[in-house]
Amino acid sequence: MTDQEFDVLDELYFVQPFSFLIEELEMEEEELKHVLFSLLQKGYIKCLFNMNDEVFEGKLNFEVEFKDYYYLASKKGLLAHNGR
Repeated sequence: MTDQEFDVLDELYFVQPFSFLIEELEMEEEELKHVLFSLLQKGYIKCLFNMNDEVFEGKLNFEVEFKDYYYLASKKGLLAHNGR
């Protein structure tokens, strides 16, 4: 896990919108997009349409809609984050 991935996961113990992450982490948009995609591929985070509704794989359009999603660390992501 990279330092950036660790920092992003640190913010995702609770559901957070992309706008919060970009402000809180002071990362460039493309940089944050890349880190979120990497975490998603590893199964460390989930994407949500809003605070409650998960975006399942068949509906996921990360490349286009990443700014509209909310994010939350998965159980696998939390274990990886805490084990580091």
